[in-house]
Amino acid sequence: MPEYIIETKNLTKKYGAQKSVASLNIHVQKGRIYGLLGRNGAGKTTTMKMLLGLTAPTSGEIRIWGKSLRGNEKKILPRIGSLIESPGFYPNLTGTENLRIFATLRGVPNSHAIEDALNLVGLPYKDKKLFSQYSLGMKQRLAIALAIMHDPELLILDEPINGLDPIGIAEVRSFIRQLCDERGKTILISSHILSEISLLADDIGIIDHGALLEEESLARLEQKSNKHIHFTLGDTAQAARILELQFQENQFSIQDDHNLQVHNLAIPVGRMVTAFVENGLEVSEAHTCEESLEDYFKRITGGEGIA
Repeated sequence: MPEYIIETKNLTKKYGAQKSVASLNIHVQKGRIYGLLGRNGAGKTTTMKMLLGLTAPTSGEIRIWGKSLRGNEKKILPRIGSLIESPGFYPNLTGTENLRIFATLRGVPNSHAIEDALNLVGLPYKDKKLFSQYSLGMKQRLAIALAIMHDPELLILDEPINGLDPIGIAEVRSFIRQLCDERGKTILISSHILSEISLLADDIGIIDHGALLEEESLARLEQKSNKHIHFTLGDTAQAARILELQFQENQFSIQDDHNLQVHNLAIPVGRMVTAFVENGLEVSEAHTCEESLEDYFKRITGGEGIA
């Protein structure tokens, strides 16, 4: 059994009659990067705020390291580093000076903590450059340095690559991966950028309108969204019965009354077409498709794509 660092059970957050998060069940495994993927407004930030005790759930349970967050905040939260919104850094101070202030406020005892955090994110220690002169990538790296300064076991990062240029994205992605692989951190990261999450995460949860639609390892998700045989025919319900009875096949999905996808490519297309036609089904289209993660996201959310 995998060891879950974060586990939620029917986690729900309502604002009036509106559900921002609806019966969410996520499972973040130890030593892995979990990507929470969804469009802007899907409920990612609200979920992370609940995990950090910044907003209370309407219902449901949060368990971190096997213990309920409620009532154990003082023991659990100090072991977590987070980046939810841009920290209020002072523009007229250097990165090192800013971190010193936060270290004093948070009671970080290790005198080398600031230098270690800056080194890890690739920023100079005791540099003269002011925060106001930092690029967007440098500002984001300083924010992550702040999140890891107390050497947390778990990191919760909300859209850490948002607004960065391609070079900044690559840099941030590289040291997030490094934190997991070399430092053994467990990381929950949210994003609306599917291509970046697919390069970074070990596991992915797809959230849409507050509900978790899918939770899989990236490898399994790519397998599910990779290749399939698409049929356009007279009656998908009848086609499904033929697949089950004649081929003992259940790896298929029905899109609507006339479109069906078979995910097992081991069965020859011709044999399936012959079986459909012999049973009185008109087959107007049959072809093998390679579906991208973007296509898969569209399919399961039933709507527009994601960046």
